[in-house]
Amino acid sequence: MARTKQYFIIYKPFKVLTQFTSEDGNPGLGTIYDLPKDIYPVGRLDLDSEGLLILTNDKGLNGALLNPKNSHKRTYWVEVEGIPTEASLDALRNGLEINVKGIYHTLPCEARLIEVPALAERDPPVNDLKHPVRSWMEIRLVEGKNRQVRKMTAKIGHPTLRLVRVGIEDLSVFPLQPGGITQISEKVLYKKLKLI
Repeated sequence: MARTKQYFIIYKPFKVLTQFTSEDGNPGLGTIYDLPKDIYPVGRLDLDSEGLLILTNDKGLNGALLNPKNSHKRTYWVEVEGIPTEASLDALRNGLEINVKGIYHTLPCEARLIEVPALAERDPPVNDLKHPVRSWMEIRLVEGKNRQVRKMTAKIGHPTLRLVRVGIEDLSVFPLQPGGITQISEKVLYKKLKLI
């Protein structure tokens, strides 16, 4: 009997692994969510990153979303040290060289400064004393190399302090809060991801 395809959207909290098992003292998704054994994450977010993650048993979705030919827009809200200049933002927009198993030139992206977003406080919060001057950017990429956003902001001299993936194409993490989960239909998910 064919199994029913299931789709969930979660807001992955800070310091939770993008896997169901815990490892090296870090909690996995299994410590928060009790889901069927065949459900797994599509793509990943670093331990230090937060936000939108899709969980499913639809193996085809994984291939469609992660295939570079499909170039899905991923939107991140990034808190950085200092305040980037327009020239620094242009460097991000035009693509720059980062180290991803050798020198890699990032594809053009969208980058702009934004007001402090209304996000739930991170636990623990960013250290005010250590980082007194901070700003928020919205960065939209069509690629997702390992720790790419962090490497890009570091390259322009503004290390990432907090990183939240808020969207993939028209799929948004809101109104979920950290640790939140919601189930979504195949049709709605595929439409929001622009796969149909």
